[in-house]
Amino acid sequence: MAGESSCIQGNTGDEFLQEAFKIIFEEGVQNATDRNHKVCEWMEPEELRKVLDLNLRSNGESKDVLLGYCRDIIKLSVKTGHPRFFNQLFSGLDRHALTGRFITETLNTSQYTYEVAPVFVLMEDEVLRTMRSFLGWNAGDGIFCPGGSISNMYAINLARFQRFPHCKEKGLHALPRLVLFTSQESHYSIRKGAAFLGIGTDNVILVKTNNRGKMEPEDLDHKIEEAKSKGFFPFLVSTTCGTTVLGAFDPLPEIADVCEKHGLWLHVDAAWGGSALLSNSHKQLLNGIKRANSVTWNPHKLLGVGLQCSAFLLRDTTGLLEQCHAANATYLFQTDKFYSLRFDTGDKSIQCGRRVDCLKLWLMWKALGTKGLEKRVDRIMENARYLAEEMKRREGFILLMEPEFVNVCFWYVPPSLRNQEDTLDFWEKLGKVAPIIKERMMKKGSMMVGYQPLGNRVNFFRQIVVNPEVTKEDLNFFLDEIEQLAEDL
Repeated sequence: MAGESSCIQGNTGDEFLQEAFKIIFEEGVQNATDRNHKVCEWMEPEELRKVLDLNLRSNGESKDVLLGYCRDIIKLSVKTGHPRFFNQLFSGLDRHALTGRFITETLNTSQYTYEVAPVFVLMEDEVLRTMRSFLGWNAGDGIFCPGGSISNMYAINLARFQRFPHCKEKGLHALPRLVLFTSQESHYSIRKGAAFLGIGTDNVILVKTNNRGKMEPEDLDHKIEEAKSKGFFPFLVSTTCGTTVLGAFDPLPEIADVCEKHGLWLHVDAAWGGSALLSNSHKQLLNGIKRANSVTWNPHKLLGVGLQCSAFLLRDTTGLLEQCHAANATYLFQTDKFYSLRFDTGDKSIQCGRRVDCLKLWLMWKALGTKGLEKRVDRIMENARYLAEEMKRREGFILLMEPEFVNVCFWYVPPSLRNQEDTLDFWEKLGKVAPIIKERMMKKGSMMVGYQPLGNRVNFFRQIVVNPEVTKEDLNFFLDEIEQLAEDL
């Protein structure tokens, strides 16, 4: 027993950590972002289970075996930093942000009090202040959340609390039937948030969108009046700046007018499109955002900071965020501390333990500066425009619409279906093309791109040009590869 104890105490893992970092850098960073390597090594689930040793055992395993697991995990995972990964609203691997993530995990602290996270409490305050300034607010509040869905949920909860502060103690039975409004193209988190908070998905009223996916203010006004006539209590409108599929931006000035007319909280889900505010050339996409009560903005999307980095920004300066969520746990938030209690920010959150999400963004911003971030956004937008123009020059590619943002949505018509648009089964056949091409590219490992139907539109591709390392050559490869993968269809 004594020998075993000594062995355990001596095995600190330092040597393993040093060698693991080498594997992470060479295989997880360099190889995973190298165009000469695959985006993914596709395996069916049962095959992958056989290749990976996932069993947890009674006894520990050796350093060399553990390092082998590290290599396998990296090799068999999707390389989201690869220049030909176009599948999600996030991509790329910023080395400065990654360094921040390493430091965050190494220090392993929680964001809730100044005593355990002094640097990060001040850092979060500065990052949020800077982000609010791009909204046109010179004051306000905010917090980093575990994703845009939770940020949107904060908005719903705060809007309800502002109108009915007694709901915190009295609960739902003390409230009228609340309804909120969002567009048909809004993120599903609005409905999830309504369900989670007890408002109910039946009380999420969907507002019509135009043919570009933008909310129609006239229909919003009509639906609010209609809800009032039925005895419902409207309290919030959630708009979207950068919808998930089409990348549409709701008309904020007109919607803000409707909200002011009816006294409703205006939330802007700019998780996807918020980073356009950093570009002088494209910030007009979010005109009117200054009038919002709250904003969701995810730098882990367009800016490539790395998951997760989602800011919930609030125009309120009265302490609403803390009033709504505070539980005043005396073992964390003692009132007789030797420093100012305003630096203990944990009671603003619905969480207790809260990871540090500001460091990676802060370090990347320090490295690139605001001008560097602006260039990153502009480059991404330029690449999206280039891709759309190239599609117009090639036979078989059909744009759903001119992209307003980074989302390039299109159909690819293989040779066998061309000039058959007037046949009865054309669209049915075309809807089967994207899934087949997607399967082929993943099994080949050459690239990844998403597809989906939308309304009465059959499956189409949604190409997200977000990785700042993407070149025009990568985009030409993308088009060539689709043509090649579909040549026999």
